[in-house]
Amino acid sequence: MTDILNRYGSLCAEIYDLDKPVGSLFDIPYYQNRLKHLEGPILEAAVGTGRLFIPLLEAGLDMVGFDHSAEMLAVCRRNAQARGLAPVLAQARFQDFAFDRAFAAIIVPASSFMLVDDFDAALAVLGRFHDALAPGGLLLVDLPPMSFLEAPGGVRSWTAANGDLLRLNSQRVETDPVGQRRVNHDTYERWRDGRLLESQLELFAYRVWGMREFQMALAATGFADIAVSANYRPGRAPRAGDGILNFEARAPD
Repeated sequence: MTDILNRYGSLCAEIYDLDKPVGSLFDIPYYQNRLKHLEGPILEAAVGTGRLFIPLLEAGLDMVGFDHSAEMLAVCRRNAQARGLAPVLAQARFQDFAFDRAFAAIIVPASSFMLVDDFDAALAVLGRFHDALAPGGLLLVDLPPMSFLEAPGGVRSWTAANGDLLRLNSQRVETDPVGQRRVNHDTYERWRDGRLLESQLELFAYRVWGMREFQMALAATGFADIAVSANYRPGRAPRAGDGILNFEARAPD
């Protein structure tokens, strides 16, 4: 079943790009400020359709990205090329990405690290991040609070450029509080003139992390100078009700 989890197919990529277009969301200034003084290439893991990756390229940063979804990468390339950019992108998973350079920073925004839904596999990925960083290199990872485990699903819709109705029905079908894991069945649909033209089922598995648990995982995989803030406000300690936790750590010099 592993090979059908977290696929991000064509309809999913199209809807993702409509829902989170390039330059959307409010994490862009945070990442620009955290990365602008670094020297060397920066890797974005799970780059998706380029929502954050492309603004960072436009800001003059030396960006490299990977994603396991060919459909998401195709949209990212198209978005970049429309802006006159030639992105360096690779199709790879968290578990097997490989590049012939060391990175000044690796970023994992938008809670994408949750897609590594097994604890031991996640530790191995953190080890890969550590090994891919230059000495003193920076790791930035965003994760939601534990409450995400019980977050409800629902139905959302968008209108495509040609007028098609695109629809997502997201349902949580499995919750494992011991393994800190949830599974969603997300149905993506295309409708035209009241007729269903296309439907794709995506199975998503997520693993949530406790704040101190993730700090300990970073330490166990060799990171130092570990810090956590919240809601893209560096230095502001997390508190109840925060929507996102922002972790940072460094590979030792």
